[in-house]
Amino acid sequence: MTGPAIADDPRWTELGTLLVTEATRVRPGERVMIAMGEVDSFPLARGVYEACIRAGALPQVQFLSEILRDSLLRLGSPGQLAWVPEIEAHGMDWADVYIGLRGAFPLDIHAGVPAERLAANQAAQGVISSLRWQKTRWTLVRVPNQAFAEQAGMSLAEMTDMFFRACLLDWAAAAAEWQGWADSLRDSRAVRILGQDTDLRFSVEGRSWVVAAGGINMPDGELMTAPVTETVDGVITFEQPAVFGGRLIEGLKLRWETGTLVEATARTNADFLRSVLASDGGASAIGEFGIGTNLYLDRFCHDILLDEKIAGTVHIALGRAYPECGGTNESAIHWDIVKDLREEGVVLVDGRPVLTNGALSF
Repeated sequence: MTGPAIADDPRWTELGTLLVTEATRVRPGERVMIAMGEVDSFPLARGVYEACIRAGALPQVQFLSEILRDSLLRLGSPGQLAWVPEIEAHGMDWADVYIGLRGAFPLDIHAGVPAERLAANQAAQGVISSLRWQKTRWTLVRVPNQAFAEQAGMSLAEMTDMFFRACLLDWAAAAAEWQGWADSLRDSRAVRILGQDTDLRFSVEGRSWVVAAGGINMPDGELMTAPVTETVDGVITFEQPAVFGGRLIEGLKLRWETGTLVEATARTNADFLRSVLASDGGASAIGEFGIGTNLYLDRFCHDILLDEKIAGTVHIALGRAYPECGGTNESAIHWDIVKDLREEGVVLVDGRPVLTNGALSF
């Protein structure tokens, strides 16, 4: 792995404090699991750890690595691939708060792994993900480094500055503005997405619109809800590659008829796509619909933690729905896929345009 953005940058301390005091609101005596992904995330891990100590909490650091996971994917038996890591699972019972610092890694790191092996392990990782949101207060951060900057077609300095601008904004003001937008959508009934080779419709009747503003992801910024599964109808195509488990799925096209996925095609990694969709009974349904609201993110990085927050984009998530939105779909999978509407496209809510060619209008 390449090195992190400037390790002694004081913004790591500022961000660590934000994650502890605002995003997760850590209280004295609480147990905090800090999942440090890759060595590059150490500067932020230190910032988070020190903020936990200042808050009177009890932090523990767990090291995770996609490089080590690749060894499992290449060498593991079927039983090992499907094994749910027990220490991680126990950590979700132990922790009051989970702060995941996901160091960037090259997207082609698992290029030689057969699709069915990657999908099997992705399902096991999904169990951990479900335990995290069921049992802890949590936040996730993608920590930039040189490899991540190159993936986004940016210099490390540009990447780092965009990352910190998108993270270190006035979250109270942003939350107030975005909550006003969510309030305007309250009691809405129908959503329609129109765009290039796209006409997707679904009901959101009885669902809630939830604001993500400096909480479960950092950087944050979205309005999200959950479609009524059986009402999803139509087609959606994606200009940008979908990313899951380190794989790029290009030219993705999905089509539903009355809630049932009837077409799923892609130019690349189609076998992996089929394996993921077959993970369980809920993996092919849409569990979430989201609208990106963070104006400080303007470049695709091929990383969902950032890309789904880009203002002027929308995303769907295949699989697990968030209960706070009123969603009911269950799955070990939660796969966000971003649709870029900044050049062409409209989102209609009850016939009213709320996003037109990238411009939000609530």
